[in-house]
Amino acid sequence: MTFRIVHYINQFYAGIGGEEMAHVAPEFRQGKVGPGAALQAAFGAEAEIVGTVICGDNYFNEHNDEAKATILKMVSDCKPDALVAGPGFFAGRYGMACGDVCATVKEKLGIPAVTALYPENPGAESFSKQVYIVKAADSARGMKDAAQGIARLTLKLLKKETLGPAAEEGYIHQGRRRVFFHEKNGATRGLEMLLAKIEGRPFQTEYEMPTFKKIPPCPPVKDITKATIALITSGGIVPKGNPDKIRVSSAESFGRYDVSGLDDLTNENYESIHGGYDTVWANADPDVVLPLDEMRELEKEGKIGKLYKYVYCTTGTGTAVAWAEKFGQEIGPELKAAGVDAAILTST
Repeated sequence: MTFRIVHYINQFYAGIGGEEMAHVAPEFRQGKVGPGAALQAAFGAEAEIVGTVICGDNYFNEHNDEAKATILKMVSDCKPDALVAGPGFFAGRYGMACGDVCATVKEKLGIPAVTALYPENPGAESFSKQVYIVKAADSARGMKDAAQGIARLTLKLLKKETLGPAAEEGYIHQGRRRVFFHEKNGATRGLEMLLAKIEGRPFQTEYEMPTFKKIPPCPPVKDITKATIALITSGGIVPKGNPDKIRVSSAESFGRYDVSGLDDLTNENYESIHGGYDTVWANADPDVVLPLDEMRELEKEGKIGKLYKYVYCTTGTGTAVAWAEKFGQEIGPELKAAGVDAAILTST
């Protein structure tokens, strides 16, 4: 039996163009396109790429619900046995799209969906627990290995073969720990790992801890009295009614709000929707979390140049690092383009 596969890629790998064409809406093409050739070679005669879905990275992120609905129909119409996406390597928006498409197809169509991303891609952290993500290099130099990894894992899933540990199968671990009988108990295994570490021998931990990037601080503002300062908060302070429906925890979005006509936040215009602390005092006076009133005083006294007219708000509790990075990647360029010199990020 030859399995039917649909492949998802972005506008760049489809040969449409780079950033200037990242706005293109989803389209469907018969057969393989771009990196689909490497995937088809890796699948061999066991599977056939019957169609390719293409979508611009910006379009997918800016019209997420609409894009997913369109892509889902295109995939469904092909009646595939599985979907593969990418490889997305270290491309942030593309990686998020690959993970999101795979998660959506798996949930709605009930078929295997596999992609390949560099482990530090935001899409890997956001979707590795929902779908299988093969570990890939940080650039297209690793295309052949990534394609082979996707094909190998997809075929195993289609054949309903039992998967081994993530390290053996080549995918990013999903945090699942299966119960099985081991020939050695935990104390013995732990001591063996400790001795191996002390002696400089290789060993594999049974429980990997997350690693976080170290971001060097920016140089100080040269003259704060002439600087434009922005306010950002992960403390969940939003306009009354939470117009952007930001989650109380595990946020996947942020809000941008115009405060140019305000000198003070009150319980009549703003509120806290944060799910990780007692919001009584923040609701009574939202300035305790987002200090607009104090910034206005500094502005009037000439101690800062001016306060930027927009504030950016989200909730930090339970929010994935990948989503926080995505927020920063969107907010940062906007502040820079507006001539903002520094930002104050308040938490709880």
